[in-house]
Amino acid sequence: MPCESTQTGVSVTQIISESTIIPATKSTLPDLKLSTSDLPMLSCHYIQKGNLFLQPPIAISDLLILLREGLSNVLTAFPPLAGRLVTDADGYVYITCNDAGAQFVHANASHITVNDVVSPIHVPDFVKSFFAFDGMVSYDGHFNPILAVQVTELDDGVFIGFSVNHAVVDGTSLWNFINSFAEVCKGVKLVTREPCFCRESVLISPAVLKVPAGGPKVTFDEHAPLAERVFRFSRESILKLKEVTNNKKRLNCYGSGEVNAVEVMGKQSNDPIKISDEKVTALIGNWIRNAVVTRTQPGGEISSFQSLSALLWRSVTRARKFENSKTTTFRMAVNCRHRLEPKLETFYFGNAIQSIPTYATAGDVLSHDIRWCAEQLNRNVLAHDDKMVRRFVYNWEQDPRCFPLGNFDGAMLTMGSSPRFPMFDNDFGWGKPVAVRSGRANKFDGKISAFPGKEGGGSVDLEVVLSPETMAELELDPEFMQYVSGYC
Repeated sequence: MPCESTQTGVSVTQIISESTIIPATKSTLPDLKLSTSDLPMLSCHYIQKGNLFLQPPIAISDLLILLREGLSNVLTAFPPLAGRLVTDADGYVYITCNDAGAQFVHANASHITVNDVVSPIHVPDFVKSFFAFDGMVSYDGHFNPILAVQVTELDDGVFIGFSVNHAVVDGTSLWNFINSFAEVCKGVKLVTREPCFCRESVLISPAVLKVPAGGPKVTFDEHAPLAERVFRFSRESILKLKEVTNNKKRLNCYGSGEVNAVEVMGKQSNDPIKISDEKVTALIGNWIRNAVVTRTQPGGEISSFQSLSALLWRSVTRARKFENSKTTTFRMAVNCRHRLEPKLETFYFGNAIQSIPTYATAGDVLSHDIRWCAEQLNRNVLAHDDKMVRRFVYNWEQDPRCFPLGNFDGAMLTMGSSPRFPMFDNDFGWGKPVAVRSGRANKFDGKISAFPGKEGGGSVDLEVVLSPETMAELELDPEFMQYVSGYC
């Protein structure tokens, strides 16, 4: 008998079938030891990310065959996703690539349209039902599949949701798998971005994580009321914000204001006091250089993403109405693959992330301009080099523990995911997705996820999760909303 997934007593999705997908070829990969970036994630929920597609031009029965066969084939290149977690007698946790299989779910929500998903200002609660393993903690990968794929039929589209153990993958690994899955479904025989399963970096440690009886639990209130919205920032809006953050100006050859090359030539022809040709050439060259080079303080140009993060930090801090003395925290997840020396492979499979906290009082965040806030973030990101990565590893080894995810003092923001992830590069055979959505996993007041905008070109979507009261204030914040291009 099919079962129904319900929320607040209303039928949302109907589970039609569940099956286990085994890799097409048996794995020869040895057990993979979890790293100092993997182990802290054992107390986190499975990552839940997925794509919304318009209606495929084939029957659902044929679509399911395509996706099941494609999943079986791509698991050959990603054996850990068909494995399980194991803990040895010494307390070390491994992924055993034993071909136990991934879960495949077929669900129906034909009363929901694509527009129902993307048109509401706030993300509708029924989206959470598009993902399997709701509420599952990564430690449970000892007893459950590491990967579940749920295909949900909509009235005029389909949603493909991925639930993946967070102690096994980070965002880089996850989206490489999803991209490869799509390629295989389109007929590619060998994945073009082969994952690297090496376990020979400083991230692999002799330290043992002590797991409490019954396994680790999430460190935040899973039932706290939350509001969730995806804010869209167009390329033009992002560029405008970046210019404001970097105080971009063109230098005036006479000392103030702006002047361009045409104005220089005009002044040369009309001024009673002529300027030498050499001086004109120098002035024009000076203008050209300064027209494209940012006038910044030491530390270089602030990136678009850091500008956007600073805007959010200021706006949410203002919305939370803190006393000036309240310390606020902005956490950013950074990819360590290219920061280590020697560097890890681009498609190193596993977690290779560390969380960088930046602290400032509410008074400092709000009394300084956006440039100041961005500089605090920028300074920490630039400082996170090989030496700093190794310091984080060393500090964890002195006190091995799971990552304390949450908003413990009410003044924290945690930025995850990345607008650089190829979330829209997934064409399973009938076109690219029209939206990215996530499930309930790892969401709390202050959790932010960054997605690339569908239109590309540097556009960004921010999935913002806040308390309902803070969200209402943020939506009225003029500094923040002037850059918002819409919702999606």
